[in-house]
Amino acid sequence: MFQNSRQQGYAEDFSQGGGANGALVLAKANRFRPITRIADSEWAAKVGDRFATTDIVVDLGVRIGSRTWWRGLATCIGLCTAAALFTPGFEPLPVQYGRPLSGAEWDEARSLSIAPLGLGADSGRRLAPTEAVEPLADTPERPRVEMSATIGQGDGFARVLERAGVSKEEARQVSNMVGGAVPLGDLRSGTRMDLVLGRRARKSDPRPLETLGFRAKFDLKLAIERVDGNLRLKRIPIAVDNTPLRIQGRVGSSLFAAARSAGMPSDAIQAFIRAVAVKLPMRQIGSDARFDAIIEHRRAETGETQTGQLLYAGVTQGGRKTQMLRWSAGGRDKWYDAAGTGETRGAMSRPVQGYMTSSFGMRRHPILGFSRMHQGMDFGAPMGAPIVAATDGVVVFAGRHGGHGNYVRLNHSGGIATGYAHMSRIIARQGERVRQGQLIGYVGSTGMSTGPHLHYEVYRGGRPVNPATMSFTVTDQLGGADLARFKAKLSNLLAVRVTAAEPKVEKKTEEHAEAAAPAAKGAEKKRPSKS
Repeated sequence: MFQNSRQQGYAEDFSQGGGANGALVLAKANRFRPITRIADSEWAAKVGDRFATTDIVVDLGVRIGSRTWWRGLATCIGLCTAAALFTPGFEPLPVQYGRPLSGAEWDEARSLSIAPLGLGADSGRRLAPTEAVEPLADTPERPRVEMSATIGQGDGFARVLERAGVSKEEARQVSNMVGGAVPLGDLRSGTRMDLVLGRRARKSDPRPLETLGFRAKFDLKLAIERVDGNLRLKRIPIAVDNTPLRIQGRVGSSLFAAARSAGMPSDAIQAFIRAVAVKLPMRQIGSDARFDAIIEHRRAETGETQTGQLLYAGVTQGGRKTQMLRWSAGGRDKWYDAAGTGETRGAMSRPVQGYMTSSFGMRRHPILGFSRMHQGMDFGAPMGAPIVAATDGVVVFAGRHGGHGNYVRLNHSGGIATGYAHMSRIIARQGERVRQGQLIGYVGSTGMSTGPHLHYEVYRGGRPVNPATMSFTVTDQLGGADLARFKAKLSNLLAVRVTAAEPKVEKKTEEHAEAAAPAAKGAEKKRPSKS
């Protein structure tokens, strides 16, 4: 609070004087203090205290009937009344608006708004047309439509054409034409077809097929064209180079890893290990040995390549060479060494699922009543149980054979033969070549038999032997014209030049070694031994 000059003078007099004179000067000075300021500050303090002690929001659930409760009720009623007085009426305000837009006008207006984006641009317009735009009586059509279709897994050839827009009649006609050139079942899934559909007379009609082209086989393309209104099939051969792929390299610490790094497919590596293990165990192959593999390989003039099965497997270790060639004999592919010697792995299998009732040797005949030599083994089995060939062979007899009843005899390699007697029905035919496990007849009780069973015989060099002691491998030896053709094929394959380069460094990992171990182990387990 500021003091004027007069008040300052009184203050100085008071400070200079003393006693009663000082008190008199102070009393005079107090007459000039602003009294209104004191009153305002005191009033504000009183009002602030009043509001501080006043509860504006009263809890109407307590102290019912008190002055505070009645004041809170009056406040609530006043607020509700004020809210009701300021509430607008329920009658809508009248607004002037134009007539609703028609369908065409609405589409035109919507094409200029953001609605086409939200609705997927279904208006079909980019800008609203002006008066210069004239509507067309009919929309024009493209004269031809080019498209491609793909054959799916388990899909039908005609069905693919129908989905592309070809009529059912033309699709069936094209399917028959293609089926005459190549079996439709040989068409691989994923084959792509290029189609061209022509002009149609009416929009409701399917478009006619003008051209169709696709690759039916690795060395053949098929094309269908419409000439003078008729569809014609055209074969387009693809030149293919069938030169085999030859891969060589050093074994190192792992044959599998070395062959894989040299570019040999994994399937061919597994076949290589199995083929070589017939003559040479994997554990005997050293790190300095060299491998030589020849694989079927086809290269088309269009650039595609196709790898087939392994044809030749060889290992050179020091002065020893192991050469194995795949050769087809008797309808089955087998591995033969350079001398034309091959092996069929595995021993004789049980000819029927049953229990042995009589063994090989002297016994009392159940019908004749005297002892004589029993030249086989009897297996008890139910009537009609299947009988299979014990191993690969050729049927030399199939028919009625005295006390044997219905009897089948098979000749095998190495002077081995087997006989099957008392059949109820014979399936094998004389002169037929059968494989191990192939059905040759059914259990019966024909001939001198007291009940359904199989009498099984084994002969070596024409003399009967105990079937229980037979455990052998059949060795195949090529000769004559077959051996000459075999050696000619081997010479042609060995003349193939090496295609893949040998890797400089063959650092093997445990993963490759572990991957090769099961294959080598399985191959050694299957390696036969003569007895």
